[in-house]
Amino acid sequence: MTANPHTGSDFDDFLKEEGLEEDCSAVALKRVRLRQLAEEMKRLSVTKTEMAARMQTSRVQLDRLCCLIFLIFSR
Repeated sequence: MTANPHTGSDFDDFLKEEGLEEDCSAVALKRVRLRQLAEEMKRLSVTKTEMAARMQTSRVQLDRLCCLIFLIFSR
């Protein structure tokens, strides 16, 4: 049986070669954190105002995060 001619290096190797590995990892980590925040808010039935107070930030800043959550996970 011959090797598949269309098989190459893995995606991580490609990202390294293109110099994109760090940027992609950072974006992936942000997405994970945003999803965790959204899930925790839902689990606790916490409003954005309450969550902002718990995080010691403003609701406006939390709205920015929630907007990102919506944009990322509505795809």
